[in-house]
Amino acid sequence: MLIIDLPPPPPALLSGAALFLDFDGTLTPIAETPDGVVLGDDLLPMLHGLRARLDGRLAIVSGRSIATLRDLGFGDFLLAGTHGLEFARPGEAADAPPRLAAIDAVEEAFQVFAQDKVGVLVERKSISVGLHFRGAPDWQQAAGDLADALATQHGLSVQRGKMLFELRPGGADKGSAVTQLMREAPMKGGRPVFIGDDVTDEEGFAAAVDHGGSGILVGPPRHTLATFSLEQVADVRHYLAEGAARSD
Repeated sequence: MLIIDLPPPPPALLSGAALFLDFDGTLTPIAETPDGVVLGDDLLPMLHGLRARLDGRLAIVSGRSIATLRDLGFGDFLLAGTHGLEFARPGEAADAPPRLAAIDAVEEAFQVFAQDKVGVLVERKSISVGLHFRGAPDWQQAAGDLADALATQHGLSVQRGKMLFELRPGGADKGSAVTQLMREAPMKGGRPVFIGDDVTDEEGFAAAVDHGGSGILVGPPRHTLATFSLEQVADVRHYLAEGAARSD
């Protein structure tokens, strides 16, 4: 992987695409806290229009849980949550593994760690738990050491994101989510395009490229498997809105 200035994606890239969209940092700016995210009034209508233009080939692939994505308004979209551990189709129950007792034990340890540290937050998810330190970056090393120790103790995987350590069962990532969804309608038969901003999206880029498609990195240049880039969330929304409005 090289650090290079990638070109912006051409508008025609969305024609015939099977579109996979990360959420935080891609469709919306990253908020100070997980509950602080704001969608705006135009996002969901625009995505509905784009999905119709793509004959249904649009999925949200996020580190957030299916339950949270549905609470945010994405209940009638195809969803892959918790980095590919959960899947859901519109109107159907989520397909997800049970929550492990080990995750509860980790959550308790995270709460003890965070209780006297202003800016350190614990995020409970359906089958995982995250430790956020965006508001207290000085605690990154200690938080990472704790996450690694607990992962070893309980046989879990550490997912490193932007100012976040998340512990969850292993065996899946955003790349495996892309691969699974590409086997099934409505994504099957499209050319995968994965748009994301975080290091956790690299597996999604890789899977899209492996299936003959493309990855679009959101943010500044870095080591990446993406083939195109957009600078910020506003550029992503503009690009997708233009795609929804195209007539070809």
